[in-house]
Amino acid sequence: MTKILKVDPVTPDISVVREAASIIRNGGTVIFPTETVYGLGANALDEVATRKIFKAKGRPSDNPLIVHISDLDQLYDVCSNIPVIMERIAKKFWPGPLSVLLPKSERVADSVTAGLPTVAVRMPAHPVALSLIRESHVPVAAPSANLSTRPSPTSAKHAIQDLMGRVDAIIDGGETFFGIESTIVMLSEKGATVLRPGPYSPDELASAFGEVDVSVFAKGKPSDEALVPGMKYRHYAPLKPLLMVPDKETLVLVSEELFGAGLEHAVLCTSDVAGRVKGKSIILGQGEDLYEVARRLFSAMREFDESGLPFALVHTFPERGIGLAIMNRLKKACGGTVVARGSEAIRLLTKASRLAAESMHSM
Repeated sequence: MTKILKVDPVTPDISVVREAASIIRNGGTVIFPTETVYGLGANALDEVATRKIFKAKGRPSDNPLIVHISDLDQLYDVCSNIPVIMERIAKKFWPGPLSVLLPKSERVADSVTAGLPTVAVRMPAHPVALSLIRESHVPVAAPSANLSTRPSPTSAKHAIQDLMGRVDAIIDGGETFFGIESTIVMLSEKGATVLRPGPYSPDELASAFGEVDVSVFAKGKPSDEALVPGMKYRHYAPLKPLLMVPDKETLVLVSEELFGAGLEHAVLCTSDVAGRVKGKSIILGQGEDLYEVARRLFSAMREFDESGLPFALVHTFPERGIGLAIMNRLKKACGGTVVARGSEAIRLLTKASRLAAESMHSM
């Protein structure tokens, strides 16, 4: 049975936090809010506990987790051979939505790193998350608190939808702030490489790292190996097909063509184009406010799932600033496919329907 613990996100009741921390210390699993998305946490030093995360989510065992800490002393519990630059990085970006890939300590459970010699670490900028980790007295391994491949949860409601009955407790601390997961970087001699884009853009990181490269995986290319979350597997996807179109004007045209063919659909879009499409509009944000789009992205995907409509369209966004992270998530959710005409969308949907039917028939 999953216990729901409600707290104020700014000044959480310490007695409630300590109840959740006791679960972590005793090998249990707790869902908690961070400034990015809700995380599903367990003691990062406990192999049995961290395996419960993979089981609850249905997560592949070769997909590593991020370890969350509440102070720099814990960094030395989970990492070894820490580079000198980390002190400057920590002072500038922690607490905050930045995860850094570092050599792992032998104390970290093998399942956390999927057997790799490295571990991604961050210090979350959320009062509830920091308090929970502090009161647990252990670093907390935590991926997003959703079923594997589903959109990440930005509210306790989303986590409850996916994982109620699969975890020991859920801390309800309201909606998250950024709405997408942390930026993940790998250090190099010259600076850093972004492996997964997030709220911190490459330009913002350059002030502390020097030269910052963006990997092809950060731009949405699949990887054969998961060095960090989000690289190898399908992620962030609604239950039904989500088709990407190259721009807003094409979105209007494709929506009209599909409507003319008698195909009802949803459209994930910004407010400036919502009145022009024929499908049911699900608003991502106002105009070019990409931070609002990021904050709404996953909840909009879940709203589409609940709409009863068979598929949805979404337009692209500029790959600058947090737009790089938005497009990374959309490419993963859409399988990297872009359509420019209604006929292309119909062919894709027909093929997907046929494959699904064949799959069911073979079971």
